[in-house]
Formats: sequence, C-alpha cells, structure tokens
Amino acid sequence: MPVPCEVVPHDALPPDPFAGDPEDPAREMGEPEEQSYQPIGDAERAELIGDLSDLAVYQALLEPRGIRGIVVDCGDCEEPHYHDWELLRSSLEQLLTDGRMRPHEPAYDPDPACYVSWEYCRGFADGVTANENAR
Repeated sequence: MPVPCEVVPHDALPPDPFAGDPEDPAREMGEPEEQSYQPIGDAERAELIGDLSDLAVYQALLEPRGIRGIVVDCGDCEEPHYHDWELLRSSLEQLLTDGRMRPHEPAYDPDPACYVSWEYCRGFADGVTANENAR
C-alpha cells in the first residue's frame, strides 16, 4: 500500500530571497495580481477523491512493472508532462485541500517509456479486474 504524501501549505514555502531588495530582477515584471480561488464544489471534491483512489490502485498495479507515473498532454503548451506517482498524488491532494495546485518542477529527463496515460491505467485496471472475475 502506498504511503500518503504530506501536503505542504503554500505559506510554508521558503521566503522570497529578493523580498525588499531594490535590485530584485523580478521588479520589471510588476506586482503579481492576487488570484482568488473558488472553493471546489461537492461534485469536483467527489471526483478528486475518486481520482486519488484510482491513482492508488494504478500505482499498486503498475509500479511493480516499472511504470513510474502518468503522462498528461498539456493543452496550454502542447507538450507531455510526466508526473511521478507521488508528485501527482501530492498535486491532487493540494487541489483537494486548497482549490489550486502549487507550481512544481517537471520531471528531470524522464524516460517516456516509464510513463503511461490515465486512460492506459484505467484500461489496465479494468483488464486485471475482468481477468480476476473470470476465474
């Protein structure tokens, strides 16, 4: 059984090393706009809890076979994003608790052969279930 990740709140992140520095290179970009996030609704909360449950099953089935996580095609940058199991779990838990996800570092030099799509995971789990029920 996978060990759940600890969710780190946004205010626990390290302080800005340039805070108060008149030579801050980011000053040219202007002040960041404060974004307001709506709390997630009951339907979205239920869907996230289901996704977390599914993710635990997918990891239990696929990690022993060498699969490191899930690849998601990003609609914004049109590039694949590789998420290790724990990173994706942490991101989903963050979304569940805060209504948003923190930015995170992408996987370093991922091997695309070690990542599968969410749809592949679902199909694999369905196949395992069907095989078990056929016995």
